[in-house]
Amino acid sequence: MEHESNPQLELAFNFLQYTNQNVFLTGKAGTGKTTFLQDLKLKSPKRMVVVAPTGVAAINAGGVTIHSFFQMSFGPHVPYEPEKSGSINHEDFKRFSREKVNIIRSLDLLVIDEISMVRADLLDGIDEVLRRYKNRYKPFGGVQLLMIGDLQQLAPVVKDEDWSVLKNYYDTCFFFSSRALNKSKFIGIELKHIFRQSDQHFIDLLNKVRLNQLDEEALRELNKRHIPNFHPGEKEGYIVLTTHNYQSKNINDSKLNQVEAKSHLFLAEVNGEFPDYSYPTDPELELKVGAQVMFIKNDPEKRFFNGKIGKITGIGGGVIEIKCPGDDQPIVVGKMDWENCRYILDEKTQEIKEEVIGTFKQYPLKLAWAITIHKSQGLTFERAIIDARESFAHGQVYVALSRCKSLEGLVLSTRIGEFSIKNDTTVVKFTDNVERNQPGPADLEASRKEYVLELLLDLLDFKPVLCQINYLLKMWSEHFTVMLGNLESGLKNITPSLQTEMIDVALKFEPQLRKIIAGAPDPRESLQLQERIRKASEYFSGQFESLILQPLSELSFETDNKTVRKSFKDAFEKLKKETEIKRACLELCKGGFDITAYLETRSKSAIEVLEKAVARKEETHSFSHYPDFYSKLKRWRQRKADTLNVEVARILPQKTLSAIADQLPATRAELKTIKGMGGARMQEFGRDLLLLVIEYRKEKGLEIPFDAEKNAEKAGLDTKATSYDLFINGKSIEEVAAERQMTISTIERHLTYFVGTGELELDRVVAPEESKVIMRYIEEHQSDSITDIYNALGSRYSFSQIRFVMKYLEATRENV
Repeated sequence: MEHESNPQLELAFNFLQYTNQNVFLTGKAGTGKTTFLQDLKLKSPKRMVVVAPTGVAAINAGGVTIHSFFQMSFGPHVPYEPEKSGSINHEDFKRFSREKVNIIRSLDLLVIDEISMVRADLLDGIDEVLRRYKNRYKPFGGVQLLMIGDLQQLAPVVKDEDWSVLKNYYDTCFFFSSRALNKSKFIGIELKHIFRQSDQHFIDLLNKVRLNQLDEEALRELNKRHIPNFHPGEKEGYIVLTTHNYQSKNINDSKLNQVEAKSHLFLAEVNGEFPDYSYPTDPELELKVGAQVMFIKNDPEKRFFNGKIGKITGIGGGVIEIKCPGDDQPIVVGKMDWENCRYILDEKTQEIKEEVIGTFKQYPLKLAWAITIHKSQGLTFERAIIDARESFAHGQVYVALSRCKSLEGLVLSTRIGEFSIKNDTTVVKFTDNVERNQPGPADLEASRKEYVLELLLDLLDFKPVLCQINYLLKMWSEHFTVMLGNLESGLKNITPSLQTEMIDVALKFEPQLRKIIAGAPDPRESLQLQERIRKASEYFSGQFESLILQPLSELSFETDNKTVRKSFKDAFEKLKKETEIKRACLELCKGGFDITAYLETRSKSAIEVLEKAVARKEETHSFSHYPDFYSKLKRWRQRKADTLNVEVARILPQKTLSAIADQLPATRAELKTIKGMGGARMQEFGRDLLLLVIEYRKEKGLEIPFDAEKNAEKAGLDTKATSYDLFINGKSIEEVAAERQMTISTIERHLTYFVGTGELELDRVVAPEESKVIMRYIEEHQSDSITDIYNALGSRYSFSQIRFVMKYLEATRENV
């Protein structure tokens, strides 16, 4: 694309390239908006994603649909107030994959094509997703928007029942009523040069229709093209533009039936994921020699373009021959491919790439005696017949008229009345404001400087780290009763130095940066600015490492409460994400500041942090005197919980576990002094815990009381031994439970111990044919989860039977 020949296109490209301004790119039909997008995708260094409101629009733009990428419902989306809410309400959003989160976190530019069809609430939904994974304090998470479309063309579809909900939040359904958009700055650039039409008289008439300024003289001029009962010759290649699908289908079916030639049915080849709402043409395409057809794809060899009309002159040998008016030779075409893509991250480069997930292969044709105005958007016709009597949507007449290259190629089957020109006054007001406030070179330069300043202030902004620390401290104060670890004390030690040595110092840099940037013709080339950034980065990088990163690496926390643990892990990972991104950017800028390198580093470090968070394994905890023994106790507790099918806290509370790890009690008396080791737990687990402590003391060369091992064997066995004696003397498990006034499951647990010691034969508690089935499953699947085994065997065996067999196998393996 020659930007030099089109100043608006050059201006739009520069705003997207060198600033973070949101851009609304508009213009009359045929001004090259689609071509601009294709050019931008090839040339821009920014990490971008292209979305569109419909499947066909997404395929044509080379992107994906808004709903699929952002995973939003099709119903009305009630906006929320991010500044007032503590967190985003995610009910409308599905869980995103790790790769999707990575893509969003690393995104610089979001392109929304056909913005005229995007509802305000949908744009606010996009804002919520971007805030969720980027910067929650900035509109659209700080991602730059490029919104492409013509508001005088097709409008959003909003049902009456949806609008009854949305009207309480929005003035109009159009995208410019979005709350998020109105909180952000955006510029409007209107493309003026029209590529489709060259006749200025026709261009002026179209402009009056577009702006709802159709006076009597202009209306009379257009209606001169009304030719009653017009029947074009077969060779002239006229297409009828209708307002409804049924009209165009009836015309095409009727015309095809009139053609006296053999009918050919061509089936599309659909592979992978390619939803039917995105099909560019009929999957079952019926054609005949003599049928009028339209090309629906641009030819790489420039023989045809999307919207070119011709007549089929031959079918056979896997190709179709089409003769178009004005062409000397017929065009021979075979089946062509359309690709449905998704966005992925390249494993090596971490760049956002398009991956083909499905293809649609069919002849790039459709019957073209008629087409709906809606489906004609983006097409160009040499000759067209327009019937606007039933024009039902905003901008439809303008779309239909503007498909034509010339006034002479246009025929009206009915006169255009003023009632047919449906233009929304709020749209006219908005577009008029865009037209009157076009940015110029001075605005571009101011935005370029503002962008450099914004990125540098972002580099030296350490307040997000402090905010996340304060959030973690607030969480700790709310849940301190169930928390263990040094997280609170460590964060409190970090906070003062973060404020005085980093945040306060950075604030002193800001006036210097503003002054240098304001006085520099091009801040990127300023030697003074580059020197200041290098020195600042060296200072803050050193401080960040010693005051923040190193202390953070020594912090840890633990809790048995699953919900609280997840909240803390998420918040702590977010803090680490903030610090890792900041570290990478400071390290880069020690060698100077470059916008492209800075954006790339910031994006890729966000991805890497997420991967580290997912891959991070359990760490040794520093809040115990003997952290390795604490970890060993945790593993023992988890195995017990799995065997007994209970929560880990039911085995031992976290603080009891921590106290045992700190005090290393080696006798029954010492163990009983620890809070939480009451009679039932002592009987159930006292022996195991004491033996673990004694074994650890031996490994570390610590003192062991006399006869500790012998006494440990007796710990907690009294009640088990009583149950065992009653059982082997002939009483059933039910009778033992009744006599001892205990539950059956308690007696079964007592007997499980003796199965493990070999004193009680497995056959006494589990029938041999049943134990063989359970053993076979455990050995084949190497499973140690009693719940998984129970579910897999179809509940035919009880938890107790499975527990007996598992204990037997455990003892057998230990004795090998």
